[in-house]
Amino acid sequence: MSCSGFFRFGVFRFRRWIPVCFALALSACAGYSGSDLRPGQSTRADVVGSMGVPAMRWLDPDGREQLAYPRGPAGTQTFMVLMAPDGRLERIEKVLDMEHFARIEAGKSDMADVQRLLGPVTAHNETYFEARDELVWSWLFCNSWNEETYFDALFDATTEIVRGTQQRPNYVGWGMVPHCGR
Repeated sequence: MSCSGFFRFGVFRFRRWIPVCFALALSACAGYSGSDLRPGQSTRADVVGSMGVPAMRWLDPDGREQLAYPRGPAGTQTFMVLMAPDGRLERIEKVLDMEHFARIEAGKSDMADVQRLLGPVTAHNETYFEARDELVWSWLFCNSWNEETYFDALFDATTEIVRGTQQRPNYVGWGMVPHCGR
């Protein structure tokens, strides 16, 4: 078989799989935000079936459960799923926004508080500054101008208490800030 014949055969076989790959990709994204779930009706099994295994979970003494679904490091959302004591969905919150950031208090909030509020960070979004004994956690989000921006929580690495917070643009090539896809 000549190279051109082999290439045509390979392309032909690949083209047959394009619709299958496209359908799989769409089905994988269908429950990305849990939009198919219904408060008061959907169960924990429904949530996991739709959104996948949570990155973190917290169980409260009253039986409520909180599940974290970060869509980073390149995604700009973290979803917190709140389950009632009876195992049914209470609500799903997008937490990477100004309302949630404002709840972080310098000198009072600690790492556990911030993680429960905003969800986990990846190793890619964690930086330690030895000279200041400071740990910085970063979450990528969409600001009010529809631009990708980082929200940083700065911690005293010894006490794990928040020193402060800041926002900074997500500069990419040539000093450009990407727009969000919403």
